[in-house]
Amino acid sequence: MNKLIAAQLDQFRPDMLRFARLQLCDEAAAEDAVQEAMIGALEAADRFASRAQVKTWVFSILRHKVVDIIRYRCREPSVPVADEIAADTFDPLFDETGHWSADQRPADWGDPEQAFESGQFWQTLDACLHRLPENTARIFMMREFLGLDTGEICLELGVTATNCWVVLHRARMSLRLCLQENWFGTAKESTC
Repeated sequence: MNKLIAAQLDQFRPDMLRFARLQLCDEAAAEDAVQEAMIGALEAADRFASRAQVKTWVFSILRHKVVDIIRYRCREPSVPVADEIAADTFDPLFDETGHWSADQRPADWGDPEQAFESGQFWQTLDACLHRLPENTARIFMMREFLGLDTGEICLELGVTATNCWVVLHRARMSLRLCLQENWFGTAKESTC
C-alpha cells in the first residue's frame, strides 16, 4: 500500500503545490505544507481505509496543513488584498430594476449531485477557478475549500469583512457564468 500511495503522491504533487501556493502566497510555506502533507500521508498509509480516493485523502491532509499555517500567520500583519474584479463586471446581467435580464437568467442546471459525480465537471470547475484573478480565487478557496470563516480570512489577508463578502460575491458570479458557459450550457466539451 505504501508504494502505491508513494507513486500516486508524485502524480499529485504539482496540483498540491499549485493549491498551496494560491492559498499561502509563499513559495517556501507552500513547499513545506506539501512536504508535510506527503510525509503525513506516507506515515498513515497503512491506516488508509480506501473510503475515499487517495487524491481526496491526500488533499484533505494538505488542506489541514494549509489551514494550520494560515491560522498561525493570522497573528502576524499581512499585506492587504485588492479586489481584482471590477464592480461593473456583472451590470449587463441585470435590468434597470436590479432583476435578471431576460436573456441572462440562470439556466436550469439539472441534478447538481449528478454533475458533482462527473470528473469532467471537476475539471471544468478547476479551469473556471484558474480564470479568476489570483486574489479572488484565493479568498473563494479559503472560504469554500478550506472552510475558514470570514474573520479568519480578514485577519490573514488584512481586508475588511465587507470587502471579503464583495470579493466572494464576485467570485461566485464569475464561477456561475463560467460554469453556465462551459458545463451547464451547450459547451460541455470545453473547459474554459
